[in-house]
Amino acid sequence: MTTAVSQSTHGGAGERTAVAARARQVVKAYGTGETRVVALDHVDVDIARGRFTAIMGPSGSGKSTLMHCLAGLDTVTSGQIHLADTEITALKDKKLTQLRRDRVGFIFQAFNLLPTLTALENITLPMDIAGRKPDAGWLSQVVDTVGLADRLKHRPTELSGGQQQRVAVARALASRPEIIFGDEPTGNLDSRSGAEVLSFLRRSVDELGQTIVMVTHDPVAASHADRVLYLADGVIVDEMERPTADQVLDRMKNFDTRGRTS
Repeated sequence: MTTAVSQSTHGGAGERTAVAARARQVVKAYGTGETRVVALDHVDVDIARGRFTAIMGPSGSGKSTLMHCLAGLDTVTSGQIHLADTEITALKDKKLTQLRRDRVGFIFQAFNLLPTLTALENITLPMDIAGRKPDAGWLSQVVDTVGLADRLKHRPTELSGGQQQRVAVARALASRPEIIFGDEPTGNLDSRSGAEVLSFLRRSVDELGQTIVMVTHDPVAASHADRVLYLADGVIVDEMERPTADQVLDRMKNFDTRGRTS
C-alpha cells in the first residue's frame, strides 16, 4: 500500500537537489462565503532542476491549477511561488509577462502553430517576437533531438499530429528556458505519436538538461517522468520516484474521495 507523504519535497539525503521552482503554502480559491471553492490548499512543493516531473490526480484535484500557478499563468490567493530565486507571486504584470517569455516554455494539447509559417519559423517565432536571435548550435541540437531536421521547411498542414507536437516541443526548448510546463501535451495524439513526443521530452531532460513539469491523466505518459506527484482536493497526497505505468495505474485506482489509499 502506498503511503501519503509530506507536501514539502526536497532533494536526496546528504545533498539538496537544485530547485527550478518551488511553492510555499500556496492557496488558490475561487468565490467567497458558501460558494468558495479551494483548488489548492496550502501546497508546498519543490520542482528539481534537470528532472521530469509529472502531476496527476482525479478530475478537479487541482493538478492543472498547480501547474498554471507554478508557471505564472494564474495568480495565487496566498502563499509564494519562486522560479529559481525569483518570487513570481510578487511581480507586476509586465515583469511577469517578460519572465514567462524569457525563462519559461509551454507545451499544450493544442499545438498552437501558425499555419502560414514553416516548422522552423514556428519554432523560432517566440524569439523573433522578442527580438532575439536563436543560438544556432542549440537550435540545431534541439531540432536533432526532436527529429525534425528534414521537416523544417514544411508547414503544419504538411505534418502529422505527432510531428506538429514535436514542433511545439522544439519551440518550447528553442529559447533554452529554465523550465518547461506541459498541460496534457499528448492529449490530442494517438498512442504512437504520443509515445514519440514523450520520448523526445525524456531525451530533452537526459541529453539537454531540461526541466519539465507535465500534467497528465495517462499512466503511460507519467511513466516517462522521474517523479510523479499525486493531488487530491488541492493537496499533494503522495509521490512516486521512477514510476512504471502499472505502478501509476494502481495508484490512481486506489484514490478514494480524499485521494488517500484504500
